[in-house]
Amino acid sequence: MKKALLCIKQWLQKQSFRTGVTVLVLCIPFYILSGAQFLLPVSAEAKGVLFVVFFGLAKTFQYGGLTILGVEGYKRLKAWLKRKKKDEL
Repeated sequence: MKKALLCIKQWLQKQSFRTGVTVLVLCIPFYILSGAQFLLPVSAEAKGVLFVVFFGLAKTFQYGGLTILGVEGYKRLKAWLKRKKKDEL
C-alpha cells in the first residue's frame, strides 16, 4: 500500500506547473458545493453523504494540486499572486 502511494506521488510530481495550478483551482468549486448542498430540499442523510463526497473531492484536488506543484511551484505561484496584486494597486 505504501509503495502504491509513493508511485502515485511520484507520478503527480512529474506533471507540469500549469497542471498543478489547474488541479488546485478545481478544489474551489467542490468547496462551494460542499457548503451549498445544505440548501437542497433533501433528507439530512443525503445532505451528509453529499457533504462527505464534495468535501472529499475538494481535499483530493487540493492535496493533488499541492503535490504536483511541490515547494518550488508553490513559491512560484505565491510570487505570481503577489506580483499581480501589486500591479493592480
